[in-house]
Amino acid sequence: MISIFILMAGGGFMPTLVSVRLEAAGTGAAVIGLVASAYFAGLTLGSLRAATVIRRVGHIRAFAFFVSLLSASTLAYALYQSAGLWGALRLVDGFCIAGVYICLESWLNDRATPEQRGSVLAAYMVALYAGQGIGQFLLNLSGDSPGRPFLLASILLSLAVLPVTMTRASSPVLGDYQALSIRSLYVASPLGMVGAALAGVVLGAFYGLGAVLAQRIGLDLAATAAFMSAVILGGVTLQWPLGWLSDHFDRRAVILGVFAGTAGVALGIVLMGAPGAPLLLLGGAFGGLSFALYPLCVAHTNDRLTAQERVGASAGLVLVYSAGAAAGPLLGAASMSALGSAGLFLFIAVCAALAVAFGLWRLTARPSPPGELQQAYQPLPHTTPMSAGLDPLSSDNP
Repeated sequence: MISIFILMAGGGFMPTLVSVRLEAAGTGAAVIGLVASAYFAGLTLGSLRAATVIRRVGHIRAFAFFVSLLSASTLAYALYQSAGLWGALRLVDGFCIAGVYICLESWLNDRATPEQRGSVLAAYMVALYAGQGIGQFLLNLSGDSPGRPFLLASILLSLAVLPVTMTRASSPVLGDYQALSIRSLYVASPLGMVGAALAGVVLGAFYGLGAVLAQRIGLDLAATAAFMSAVILGGVTLQWPLGWLSDHFDRRAVILGVFAGTAGVALGIVLMGAPGAPLLLLGGAFGGLSFALYPLCVAHTNDRLTAQERVGASAGLVLVYSAGAAAGPLLGAASMSALGSAGLFLFIAVCAALAVAFGLWRLTARPSPPGELQQAYQPLPHTTPMSAGLDPLSSDNP
């Protein structure tokens, strides 16, 4: 938990910093979107391949390997600013972050008893998002040294290795979670799969280009950091209330309501289009709604599955989400190129509206499961397939 908090404090603001620096250098939105997509491509690749490294050398050595490489790539940004180089570095960053997630999540899977999984998962998510949200304020420390944020990030990443490498605990056996195929996911829950993909598109576009939008509407560096932090921290606060609603009402209706709310808030940000406290409030609301979409879609999919199928379904939905997140910055950048700064959240609003339209069709195509068959909502991170094993509802946890 300490390691993931420190690591996210050091690395969680890198998407914002990279986007801000490229924007300041006059790089077009399409290129910035491509650089941002490289990170999610690396994350997807790491989710599929990083486990090979862990099985070969063990959790502690693999964790040290991934974080050391991540720290080195973070320093490399300060050597030379080039969209091509930075895109390659973002690909490496994504692969390394996936490796870190797999190391830590599989360790948590192994150590937590079934009775502890809910509280362990909640603490993990708080550490993850709190570190990422607080880390945004490292943007303010550039001063007269453009390389300083990269140096500070590298220092924090290096420190994140210490709690894990100094532990006396033995490394766990790495579980193997086989994701359900796209076809199987769609047959089980069309809204769950499509909703997870569109949630990835929405959040991928925001993470890749949200800082660019903030700069273009006149926010300075400190205000940009505050805006990004408000979205991330807002994403933590609303997950449990929205989950409670989905447990007590038709979950599909709640998903449609959250997508509709996301579209409405996105349009509100477009209409606001200026710095100020209302923009921070809208940013927090956007984060609270959009961050809840993925776990809501997982919960809805679980309503249609047996306990033995849930780990594979959750693992598959993470990959669907990641694929959407890789496409989001490219599509959002195209919208910004065509429509200006307002294009980002207009694009997000359209994606959310498409999800609502698809969900309304699904309401007529298949009845909702009886209330007594609905599974309890569980907040989940959209990190790697290994996080599926932390779901307390999965009976086949290792």
